[in-house]
Amino acid sequence: MTEQVLPPLIGERDRYSAAYAAAGENAVSTAIRNVIGAVRRYFWMALAIVGAAVALAVIVTMLDTPRYSAAASLQINDQSDEVLGADLDPQIAPPSDWDIDRFLNTQLDVLRSRALAERVADALDLANDERFFAAMEVPVQAGGTSEAEKRKLAVALLRDNTQVELRRTTRIAMVEFASTDPEVTARIANAFAEEFIQQNLQRRFDSSSYARNFVAEQLDEARASLEESEAALNDYARQTGLIRTRDALATGGADLAAGTVTSSSLLQYNQAAIRAREARIAAESRWDAVRNSPLLSSQIVLANPTVQALMTRRAQLESELDAARDRYLPGHPATARIEGDLAAVNNQLNRTASEVRQSVRAEYLAAQAAERRLDNQVDEARGNTLAEQDQSVRYNVLAREADTARSIYEGLLQRYRELNASAGIASSNITIIDRAQAPDLPSSPSLPRNLAIGLLLGLAVAGIAIFLRDQLDDVIHTPEDVEDKLGLSLLGVVPRTESGTPLEELAEPKSAISEAYNSMRGALLYSTPTGLPKVIVVTSAQAAEGKSTTSFAIAAGLARIGIAPLLIDADLRRPTLHKIAGIKSERGLTDLLISRDEPSDMATRVTLGEAEFDILPAGPLPPSPTELLSSPRMAQLLETFSQQYGVVIVDSPPVLGLADAPMLAAIADGTIFVVEAERGRSGSLKAALRRLRSMEPTLLGAALAKFDPARSGNRYSAYYGYDYYAYADKQDAASV
Repeated sequence: MTEQVLPPLIGERDRYSAAYAAAGENAVSTAIRNVIGAVRRYFWMALAIVGAAVALAVIVTMLDTPRYSAAASLQINDQSDEVLGADLDPQIAPPSDWDIDRFLNTQLDVLRSRALAERVADALDLANDERFFAAMEVPVQAGGTSEAEKRKLAVALLRDNTQVELRRTTRIAMVEFASTDPEVTARIANAFAEEFIQQNLQRRFDSSSYARNFVAEQLDEARASLEESEAALNDYARQTGLIRTRDALATGGADLAAGTVTSSSLLQYNQAAIRAREARIAAESRWDAVRNSPLLSSQIVLANPTVQALMTRRAQLESELDAARDRYLPGHPATARIEGDLAAVNNQLNRTASEVRQSVRAEYLAAQAAERRLDNQVDEARGNTLAEQDQSVRYNVLAREADTARSIYEGLLQRYRELNASAGIASSNITIIDRAQAPDLPSSPSLPRNLAIGLLLGLAVAGIAIFLRDQLDDVIHTPEDVEDKLGLSLLGVVPRTESGTPLEELAEPKSAISEAYNSMRGALLYSTPTGLPKVIVVTSAQAAEGKSTTSFAIAAGLARIGIAPLLIDADLRRPTLHKIAGIKSERGLTDLLISRDEPSDMATRVTLGEAEFDILPAGPLPPSPTELLSSPRMAQLLETFSQQYGVVIVDSPPVLGLADAPMLAAIADGTIFVVEAERGRSGSLKAALRRLRSMEPTLLGAALAKFDPARSGNRYSAYYGYDYYAYADKQDAASV
């Protein structure tokens, strides 16, 4: 028999597994599919948990006492308490949204505060209200016998059963209270709203009262300070003889130079001296104009009415004289008369002009004398004023202190009047929008809500239970579990036979089992970098998992493609290959291990459809199979068979409880681990793999046998091709 060796291919041992996974769906869809599969596997358990949760919710709803809820709505506006009444600056930016939110949250905390609950308890006298304790389902004796203990219990019940919330994007606060009595519920909810407004007004009144008391104390201190400063000012003025004028007292000036009699006299003398100097300068100017010009050429003389009349009379006489001289001879009496009148007028004119000049001179001399006297008075007043300046320094300091004290006193007095006027005018920034009304229907227990909660809790518990069950479950349900739970690459998935025996299905090349093993054969051909291993051991964790059928199917599949396989039944305790192949097991592997017979004489040729291959049965059952399989003779036989055949397939015993499979895996070129799907285990697979790996074998991968997609809870039959693609019958082929 010639040996057929496949050409080596480049790749790792899990190349096929990677390609196999890449041909499927992505990780997300795989995870979703796994979740759905787990739910389908544990559907009845999950349904029982959800049903129990819903039933419990119904029972709790029926046994729970009905409770009524009533709510009062409040509108909360911004407020700004002012202690000293300072008005807001219009240039200051308005409060930010963060400040408004903080203010509203502060008001909500006030609504939840113990102080407000105490006000409500005191306002309604709940400590002595038996109906209140009955509505809260608390016996009166539970609160104790003393008034303080009952009040403390009532406050605690109010705080525990009151809900306060702020509606989104509004300033409306809802105050809700719940109890078993609808009237008590509405009364307490309204009491919370009313007492909250009263508490706010009381707080503002207390703040205003504090401000009034504070301002009154400051006003008394300012009054005393003002009286003391004014008394000191008057005493100093009396000692120094400083007299302030009435105008200075009216204006409240603190400058001594503008407020004493001496300073006022100096100002008056100085103003009179200035006017006298102006008069003297004007008179001197007129006198210089008259003195340095001819008598009848001065404007002042000519402006005199008498001078003007005399000059007019002289002009008339001169005109008459010229007319008389033209009419009469010289020396005529008419001419002489006119000349005499003209001379008299000239004399009178000269005398009058001289008198005018002398009057100008006299006016000048009088103005000069008056100026001189006023200058003397100014000098004297200036000396007196300079003498008072040394005394005015202390006086001005005392006067400024008195003015400051007066300003403070007047400001505090005005503020005190405003506080007194506004003390009784308190407006609340909180308004009741809707008062609470006694509800007609109970708010709890709500059957739909409890059912929804029970359903959600049941689903959550069921999900946790499914998760824990799935994580703790080491049963291989799906092909993905082979890689996830065992860490082995998947060589192939063999479906469970629906009708007939596996051998009958294998005899049909178009059956699903044949297709599955053909796929596994392809994986084995490229399972190692050098191709198909020469010696392959097929084992499983426990018996009856399908390892013998898998060994037989692999041998038949390799024979169909021209590779000469040898199938060895190494299960020397419970051999089954001779039963599958329908041959006798009188002689076989046991005889070869205990003798030196030729190996070729023991093999039996079997035929399965078009496939023909050799089988070496187990032979007689030995008393100690482990010693035989671990002997050097076994390794020699495998070496010999590997040279004679294209591939040697060893059907090994199960791993658990026996040492045969690990020793055979150690001397083989590759090991196939057969796993039965949906077989209950308790760590047996991982224990078997640990035993195998302790011998450091070459694990080619795992073969999932007896897989049922419907039982696995997922659509793996379509995914792995069992129902995805079928052979066409003659009618279908004719229609193509």
